[in-house]
Amino acid sequence: MDFTELIDLASEKLGGAVLYANDDFFAPKENLLKPNTPIFIEGKYTDLGKWMDGWETRRRRSPRLDETFDWCIIRLGLAGIIHGVVIDTSFFRGNFPSHCSLEACAADGQPNVEQLLDAETEWTEILPQAELEGDSQNLFTINFPQRVTHLRLKIYPDGGVARLRVFGEVLPNWTALRCRESEIDLAAVENGGTVLEASDMFFGQRHNLIMPGHAQDMSDGWETKRRRGEGYDWCVIKLGSAGTIRRVEVDTSHFKGNYPESCSIEVIRADDNANFDALDWQELLPNFKLQAHTRHIYVDEIKDCGAVTHVRFNIFPDGGVSRLRLFGRI
Repeated sequence: MDFTELIDLASEKLGGAVLYANDDFFAPKENLLKPNTPIFIEGKYTDLGKWMDGWETRRRRSPRLDETFDWCIIRLGLAGIIHGVVIDTSFFRGNFPSHCSLEACAADGQPNVEQLLDAETEWTEILPQAELEGDSQNLFTINFPQRVTHLRLKIYPDGGVARLRVFGEVLPNWTALRCRESEIDLAAVENGGTVLEASDMFFGQRHNLIMPGHAQDMSDGWETKRRRGEGYDWCVIKLGSAGTIRRVEVDTSHFKGNYPESCSIEVIRADDNANFDALDWQELLPNFKLQAHTRHIYVDEIKDCGAVTHVRFNIFPDGGVSRLRLFGRI
């Protein structure tokens, strides 16, 4: 699978943040994790220089703090294993860094910058110094099979980066989740859920279904194109952990003229390498009609299918859904 199909662990939507930058003279560090695509506005300037949609440091004229690079520290929104990163230098043409590198650490709790920079914090290089191209999506595969909570991005010697995307697998704190002894959303991205595949996502990304909180608008949900032939749309979700589903929420908020007519849910217990098309899916939720801009809650309608690992969410015939919640016990 293309690593860009995975969850962006550094996403602002998931709580990612740039905690510190040694320099952000021309453009603030916070731009690095903005969810929107970078833009360029011709003729827009600030008191400091050209307005740029990214993080940009001043031109290095002499070593600052005995360093030959600029850097920032990023707190991932969700801890996990990183499989790849995108260093996006869109619109940075004569002012992009020549190289970059990445270091990672796994820190407990919510450490501040001083604690992260303490000598006892162990940083491991996960991307050696690599060449960058300007005004480009620079993709780098990461081979580091350990849990990461924070990153240190270094740019050589200075310059601007529009966006940083960090794709990987979420690794929840299962010990803490089990100690709750209560229902959790087994599909939620923060609990390790992931949408493996979808029949279509022309208007809205499949991972939106399992994101935290309520959708901000239609673009923040999963939406398919208008179906002109037979059939229906669907997506397959891998639960964060095998569990028994007791309550389902199907939220069509913001979808008013383009919500699905109805939906159903099927489940299985299988390993990751299974051929989902060849498996015998069980019906968890029979076909139910949906309403526009509504949170639908199903409890009594849910069938007892035991502990399951994967869910197939079917929408008939097409349309958009903001969020899907699958509450149960590990």
